[in-house]
Amino acid sequence: MNDIKRVILKLSGEALSGDKKSGYDDELIMDIAGQVKQIIDKGINVGVVIGGGNYWRGRSNDNIDRTKADQIGMLATIMNCIYVSEIFRSQGLKTNILTPFECGSMTKLFSKDRANKYFEKGMVVFFAGGTGHPYFSTDTGIVLRAIELDADAILLAKAIDGVYDSDPKINPKAKKYDKISITDVVDKHLGVIDMTASVMCMENKMPLMVFGLNEKDSIVNALSGKFNGTIVTVD
Repeated sequence: MNDIKRVILKLSGEALSGDKKSGYDDELIMDIAGQVKQIIDKGINVGVVIGGGNYWRGRSNDNIDRTKADQIGMLATIMNCIYVSEIFRSQGLKTNILTPFECGSMTKLFSKDRANKYFEKGMVVFFAGGTGHPYFSTDTGIVLRAIELDADAILLAKAIDGVYDSDPKINPKAKKYDKISITDVVDKHLGVIDMTASVMCMENKMPLMVFGLNEKDSIVNALSGKFNGTIVTVD
């Protein structure tokens, strides 16, 4: 994981709410902004994708058509990106939000050229709205953007501090992996990211770094040799 020049950071919407379980934990987001600023100051480009779980978990609602549920989820990610982007700006970062569909004056329409232009200006680029299509998760969205923009790695900041052989919330004896291949992740159905996203990583050789968002300086540590999570390799 040496010589990293560009990363895409995935933040869990649920994790952003902290102990509140919904909405936002501003103190946590300001801490994330401080860590991202340290990475930007090292000359590394940072893109951000945020899930919508603090607002909406549509797939568990059987009363709503799946397409409509996914569209609500896309809007949830846009709200999250607007909010977090503003907190980042309050901490001295330059930001822009790109979406795969027109969203009034609130965001800009995604293109690779536009994203690269913002990266060259030292901005944090938020990729909201997923892929713009139903039946694709934000996992797929982040992998798509990472591949499209030639990122060196995806950073997955989650509520759990890495990849385990079973759910540590259910199994207290679950074993944590320091390193595991994406092939093993797929074969063992470990659910780090969804299957579509996993296969895309495997086919396009996109490595992942999975770690706990609540661990102190975890985002910075992922890029500084003090990493305490799981590296998902593509070799």
